[in-house]
Amino acid sequence: MAFVQNFPFFCIIMTLFSGPLSSILGGKAARRLNLAVITLVGAMNTAVFAFVLKNGTYYVYKMGHFPAPWGNEIRVGVLEAVMAVFFCLIMLLSMLGGMREREQEIEESKQNLYYIMVNLLLSSLLALIYTNDLFTAYVFVEINTISACGLIMIRQNGRTIVAATRYMIMSLLGSGMLLLGICFLYGITGQLLMSNIQESVSKIHLSGVYDTPLIVALGLMSVGLAVKSALFPFHGWLPDAYGYSTVSSAAILSSLVSKGYIFLLLKIFYRVVGFGIVQESKVIHVLFVFGILGMIIGSVDAIRANSIRRMIAYSSVAQIGYIYMGFGLGTTAGVLASVFHIISHAAAKSLLFVSASGITDASGDSTDFFDLTGAGYRNKVAGVAFTAGALSMVGFPMFSGFISKIMFAQAAVGHAHKMLPTLIALAISTILNTVYFLKTVIRLYTPVKQQETKEKQYRTVTMRQQPVKAAALICFIVLNLILGLFSQPIVNWLENGLRMFA
Repeated sequence: MAFVQNFPFFCIIMTLFSGPLSSILGGKAARRLNLAVITLVGAMNTAVFAFVLKNGTYYVYKMGHFPAPWGNEIRVGVLEAVMAVFFCLIMLLSMLGGMREREQEIEESKQNLYYIMVNLLLSSLLALIYTNDLFTAYVFVEINTISACGLIMIRQNGRTIVAATRYMIMSLLGSGMLLLGICFLYGITGQLLMSNIQESVSKIHLSGVYDTPLIVALGLMSVGLAVKSALFPFHGWLPDAYGYSTVSSAAILSSLVSKGYIFLLLKIFYRVVGFGIVQESKVIHVLFVFGILGMIIGSVDAIRANSIRRMIAYSSVAQIGYIYMGFGLGTTAGVLASVFHIISHAAAKSLLFVSASGITDASGDSTDFFDLTGAGYRNKVAGVAFTAGALSMVGFPMFSGFISKIMFAQAAVGHAHKMLPTLIALAISTILNTVYFLKTVIRLYTPVKQQETKEKQYRTVTMRQQPVKAAALICFIVLNLILGLFSQPIVNWLENGLRMFA
C-alpha cells in the first residue's frame, strides 16, 4: 500500500484531535493551529486526489487491517477526493474572510472554543465523505450537529441561542429519522458496511422479500437527511441560524454542512441501496417535487427579506432545492448536475456571506437594505465580490452558476415526465434570483447624499485596512471564475468519480 493511501484516515484523526488540543491554547494560538490544520489537511487530500486520478480507480482502506464487521473502512475515489479538497479550500477561505469579525464578536475567553467546534466540524465532514460504514457515518452526523450548534450560539445573545435551539430541534428530528432508517436496514440485512449492505439489498430486491421495509428505510434516511440539509418545507431554522451567527459560521454552515448531509444521501443512493432500486422507488419523485417547491418558495422568501444576511440565507433554500431536483430526475446526468451544483453553490454562497460582512461594515454595521445604499463605493472589494457572487447565483456566463443551470437544463431535456416542470422551475427561479440579487446590487451602487453619510455614520473601508478579508474575497472570485470558465475538466472528474462511486 502506498503511503498516500493513509492520508484520508490521518486527516480525519488529525482534525478530530486538534479540536481538544485547541482547548488548552489561547485564542490566537488556537486560530493558528486551526489554519495550519486546514491547510495541511487540504494539501494531503490534494495528494490523495492526484493519486486516485492517476490510478483511475478507487481503493479501500481497512482501519487496523481488520475486515468487517470487526473493522471499519474508508473508501476513496475521485469524487470523494474532489469533495474533500474543495471542502478544505472553502473552509480555509471562510475562516480567513471572517477573521476580523470573529475577533470582534466572540469573547476572548471563548475564542478557543470556537476553533474546537470548527476542527470537529471539519473532521465530521471528512468522515462523511470517506467512510464506508453507515453507523460510523451516523456518529459523525451527530458530531457535525453538535459542532454546528456551537458555531451558531458562540456569541450567546438571545437571537443566537434561539436560532441554535431551533437548529438543534430540527437536526435531532432529522438524525432520529436517519437512525431509524439505518436500524430498519440493519434489521433486514444484518450489515452496516455499505458494500455489504448493497450486496444484501440486491438479493432482497431480486427475491421480492422485504421490499416494503426496504422502501421505508430508504424513505426514512432520505427524509432525515433532507430535514438536516434544510430542504423545503424543513427550512424554518435556516434564516436565523445563518443570519445571526458569525460570518465564518454562516459561510461554513451554508456551503459545507448542508452539503455534507447531501453527499451522505448520495452515498446511500449509490453505495447502500443501489441507484437502480432508488430509480424504481417513489422517493425520488417526492424529492423532485419538494426540490422544485424549494427553488420557487426560497426565492420568493428571499425577495421579501428585509436584510442582506436573511436574503442570502433564503437563497440557500432555493439552491438546495436545485440539488434535490437534480436527484429527483433519477438520471446520471441529473445527479452529475447536482454534484457540480454542490461545488458551485458552496463557492458562491461563501463569497456572498463574506462580502456581505464587508458591505455591512461600511454601512454602520447595519444589515438593512436601506442602509446599504452606496456601500459598493465605500468598500470597493466587498462590492465587487458581492456582485460576482450575485452574478454566479443568477447564472451569468463565465461564472459557476451558469454551468450549473445549463447542466440541469440538459439533464431535463428528453425526460418523459419531468422535462417541462424542470425547465419551467429553472426559468421562474432564475427570474426571481435576478430580482432580489439585482435589487441588492443596484442598492449597493446607488449614490448616497453627503448629509446621509454623516447621519448614518458610514465609513470607507480599503484593502489596506482589511488585507486578509480582501485576499479571501479575491480568491473566492477567482474560484467562481475557474468553475465557470474551466468547468469541463472538473465535470470530467466528477463524472469519472460517479462511475467508480457505486
